Amino acid sequence: MDHHETLPVYSKSKLALRNGQDRPEIWVAFQGLIYDVTASRLWRSGKHYEHWAGQDLTEELSQAPHSDQVFLKFPVIGKIG
Repeated sequence: MDHHETLPVYSKSKLALRNGQDRPEIWVAFQGLIYDVTASRLWRSGKHYEHWAGQDLTEELSQAPHSDQVFLKFPVIGKIG
């Protein structure tokens, strides 16, 4: 069984509230999953280079100097719905 099937589903508006400004949590979405990047010093202000937290970064990752393997460091806390 895929452990992602039991994850809570969050709307894009709920994800947007976890942008590092309004709440202590900093979340980003990638390929349908939401990752908690709060512990990353690179996301401390809710911004990582020109990318903002609280958004789906699937399209933007193609411009990044790193691969999607970077997400393996962070806990998956939900799915985008």
